[in-house]
Formats: sequence, structure tokens, C-alpha cells
Amino acid sequence: MLSRVAERLYWMARYIERAENTARMTKAFHLLALDMPKTVTLSWKGLVAVSGLEALFEEHYQREDERNCVKFVLADASNPSSVLSSLRAARENVRTTRDLIPIEAWEIVNELYLFARDNIDGGIGKRGRFEFLSEIVQRCQMLTGMLAGGMSHDAAYDFIRLGRNLERADMATRQIDVGAIRLLSRKDDPEPYEGLLWTSVLRSQSGFQMYRQHVRRRITGPDVVRFLLQDVTFPRSVAHALSHAQLAVESFPHNEIPLRLAMQARRHAQDADVEKLIGNEQLHDFMDRLQLEVAQLHEAIADCWFPQAFES
Repeated sequence: MLSRVAERLYWMARYIERAENTARMTKAFHLLALDMPKTVTLSWKGLVAVSGLEALFEEHYQREDERNCVKFVLADASNPSSVLSSLRAARENVRTTRDLIPIEAWEIVNELYLFARDNIDGGIGKRGRFEFLSEIVQRCQMLTGMLAGGMSHDAAYDFIRLGRNLERADMATRQIDVGAIRLLSRKDDPEPYEGLLWTSVLRSQSGFQMYRQHVRRRITGPDVVRFLLQDVTFPRSVAHALSHAQLAVESFPHNEIPLRLAMQARRHAQDADVEKLIGNEQLHDFMDRLQLEVAQLHEAIADCWFPQAFES
């Protein structure tokens, strides 16, 4: 397989996963805003904080209100991680690799982008936001299922699997990190709506029902962090995503450096002492290091198999 083709498949998967994760996160935040009492002011800047693009947001917007924050993460062309930007990039990558993936996959991605482009105003506004975001998530999942069930699990599919899981791990670390900063630093003044806020973090990863099924305890910060970081049976946990990224890397030749980095990141996520990290107020630093390890793994993948890789 040509390196440029492998690169496009990898980035197609990352962009689709990024769009789905951003839509799911925005949907969870929207539901949180409906659940919170009207007397409580909810900072929508948290949506921007997860992406790490606060500086870019401040360049283009003077007010940190709901509409501006939602517009930035869903539709802003200057934001390379917005849902619309991600779907546009994914569509272009699929368009140039149509001979390697099922034709139905191209149709799903093309229709997904056109739907998002034509209905984006409904997502920005409150009235149609839930339906718009739900449709984005469902169509992204349709593509994932179509590729898993209708594409040969060869090298091309392994690059798709690698991109999807690396993006999934990166987003999960960011959401855990932002949640921890906002919620675990109030030891002396517990947040009265902490349960709702941690529920929103779980919903951002579609993990609420699985958490209740497998953890079977009331929702607490340490338990949520441990579940989203280390539960290897939950497909959106960091440990699970990095394990599957490692499996994909193992199938490629000349994989020594990426494989070592994948194993290292997975081991660090899986073996972390969450209680100790929270008790010593080191969770934020740990998540920063884990995000750096994921970024280093991406760089190693690009150096090894995409000699002229472009940036996300």
C-alpha cells in the first residue's frame, strides 16, 4: 500500500472519530444545561477547553457565551477540529481512497457531510441541537459499523482502526482532564451538582449506562476517572483504545518505535493508581503526560509510515 493512501485512511478515521466525539460531547453538555437549575450558570467554555483551542477561540470571539462556544466547536471554519471541518476533511480523504473501501462507505461519508453542512444552523441553535447532534453521532457509528462488517480486515482497515483508536484515546484523556480540573479540586467546598457533572462526563463518552451496569456504585469522580481511563471492557476507555491501537501497530512492518510507544502509553494508562493521583493532586499532570505520549505515538506513526504526513 502506498504511504499516502495509508495516511489518508488513517486521517479519515481520525476525523470521523473527532466529529463523532465532538458531537457527543456537545450533546452531553446540552443535556447538562437542561438538567441544571436555572440559578446555576454553566460555563460553555468547557467545550472549547477540551479541544485545547482556547487561544484560537479568543482570537475570533469576544464573548464566551453558549452560542459562540457551540458555533466554534460545531461549525467554525477556522477551527480545524470543529465538526464541519472534520467531516469536510474526512470526506476528502475518503474521496481519494474510494478504491480501497466499500462504495457504501463513501456514500455514508458524503451524505454525512452534506447533512451537516445543510443543517448546521439547527445544531448551533437550541431548538434543533439535540436532533442534529444525534444524527451526526448515529451516522458516524453507521460508518464505523459498515467498515467493520463490510471491509476486509487487511492493512487498509488496520490503518483505519489505528486512527480511530488513537483519536478516541486522545479525546478521552482530554475529557477526563477537563472534568478532573473542574470537579476534583473542590475538596473543601464540594460541588452540590457534582453527580450531574460527572454524569455529563460519562455521557460525553457514551459511558453512563455501562458505568452503572459494571461499576454499580453511585457516581463519584474517582470511579468515573478509573472507568474511563482503565476499564478494558469499555471500548471508549483510554486503556481499551490504546490496546487496539497497539494491535493495529503490531500488524505493520518496521514497527519497533511505534510499537514500543503504544505499549508504553497503554501500560501507563492501565497501571495508574487513580486514588493516589487524585489524593496527591497529580491527576492533571498525569493526563498531560499521557496526552503527550499519545502525540508522540502519532508522530512515530507519521515518521514510520507517512513520510510526508500533514498535521491535524
